[in-house]
Amino acid sequence: MIRSVCRGLALPLSVLLLSACATTAPESVSGSAEPVKVGIIGLNDFHGNLQPVSRPFEIDDATEVQAGGAAYLASAIDALRARQENTLVISAGDLISASPLVSSLFLDEPTVGAMNRMGLDFNAVGNHEFDRGWRELKRLAEGGCAKLTMREPCAVEPDYAGAQFGFLAANVLAAPEVSQDGTLFPGTAIRRFGTGKREVAIGIIGLTLEGTPGLVTPQGIEGLTFADEAETINAAAADLDANGVDAVVVAIHQGLAPDDQPDVFGCAAISGPLREILDRLSPGIDVVISGHTHRPYVCDYATVDPARPMLVTSAAWGGQMLTDITLTIDPVAGHVTGRTARNLVVGNDRDLMREGVLAPEPRADIAAYVARYAEAARESESRPVGTLSGPARKDGLENPLGNIIADAQLEATRPAGARIALMNPGGIRGDLVPDANGTLTFGQIYTVQPFGNTLVTKTFTGTQLLALLRTQTEGDRQTIFAGSRGFRQVFERDGEQLRFVSASLNGRPIRAGETYRVTMNSFLSTGGDGFTVFAEGTDAVTGPVDLDAMEAYLDGEAVRELPVSDRITIRD
Repeated sequence: MIRSVCRGLALPLSVLLLSACATTAPESVSGSAEPVKVGIIGLNDFHGNLQPVSRPFEIDDATEVQAGGAAYLASAIDALRARQENTLVISAGDLISASPLVSSLFLDEPTVGAMNRMGLDFNAVGNHEFDRGWRELKRLAEGGCAKLTMREPCAVEPDYAGAQFGFLAANVLAAPEVSQDGTLFPGTAIRRFGTGKREVAIGIIGLTLEGTPGLVTPQGIEGLTFADEAETINAAAADLDANGVDAVVVAIHQGLAPDDQPDVFGCAAISGPLREILDRLSPGIDVVISGHTHRPYVCDYATVDPARPMLVTSAAWGGQMLTDITLTIDPVAGHVTGRTARNLVVGNDRDLMREGVLAPEPRADIAAYVARYAEAARESESRPVGTLSGPARKDGLENPLGNIIADAQLEATRPAGARIALMNPGGIRGDLVPDANGTLTFGQIYTVQPFGNTLVTKTFTGTQLLALLRTQTEGDRQTIFAGSRGFRQVFERDGEQLRFVSASLNGRPIRAGETYRVTMNSFLSTGGDGFTVFAEGTDAVTGPVDLDAMEAYLDGEAVRELPVSDRITIRD
């Protein structure tokens, strides 16, 4: 049996970011062949961050470092790859979408191009891979310039050829009219290393969270079914085992979240949806590269269940970290005899090199490739769009940014009869911080709303609207919409949860027998985020793109004042 030598996560968060975990093999190895080592470089939730992430990465309470960026990430991967004869580079999803302008403006084609140049081997699809629909995802993977969204494909590379790495989607089942293969992409892959007695085979399973339909536009996944994660992994692992693999690596876009209990060791200090999946896996999984929660961890699961001595890892988000994994394999016995893993920060400052931080020189070819797209985006990015009286941030239950977006959407859709506009907090991807003169640029508002959603106005009865608002806090859900001016909501505390109580418009309670014209983005309009009542609205009118509505709202000679935060009331 594999013996654990690392307890892992009984550390404060700042140390947890750089945590390492290892398992060791028994001293003897069967047969006469020497053990074979395979290096796996893991990443997750890159989200098209081709340039260094704007917010510094906190290494500890006293040290921050600028991190990420495709050119630095490529050099870091090269450095880790050079230390191993056999390597794989695997992403656990959300490689694309919810991206900064330099990638998103070009439909994330440059992210695929950068990953081709880095030598990414496989990407398990995440929920954001489906933001523009499965047809556009297939085009992005396979190449071509078919226009399937509101933006122009192939704007910089007319011969865009698609991904040179494999997309894996074991639990994304496809109807016959979508794919005759049964799945949108292959679910598994096998990579072999070495020859003769020292040949080893690594099986890779890639999948996304079963709950993806609640996070994307229903029209974009029409014809697809998302199967149970644990059942999918167990079936795929059995198939891989039947094909003689020596190790099984899972890349899953689902994650853990460290508990706030510093006295709890290892994976016992971990919770979240992935935990339930891990407890249902058949023994024999060696590594689980995970994502979705954007939390960094390296977790030796043998400390929880000795029958499942797998490593569970996640490398934060945005290319700010990589996970350096090594598997030691007995090629004669055909199984893993040792596992190690550590998370490494991909820093941009060589003066801050230290344990747990890589600070490579940026790779010139990747830097030039990104610069080509940055130059193409610059004219749009730097164009002034309006002025704001101060920073509008997205943090908090009610925040100025959500209110501004809702107000902008209401203003843009008044011709369609809109009286209320609702904005989902998950669709707000950044803050709006004007310069010293109050000026905002297109690049800034694009970062806030990068999805290219159109605005849709529908008629709802008061009964429907109240049912919709109640779903904000049903069960464990705590997704509170930002509402436009004149619309107010009241919630009350129920232990640690909030519960919806009532709503009013211009001082009058929402009444069951009345009708209301409500605006939402196209993602919500068909039931996105699991708010299915949105799809029940009638007399739909499609309006402008959300970004255009925001620009029109900010444009003008007067400075746009931040709205007062008085639209949500919490009763104890």
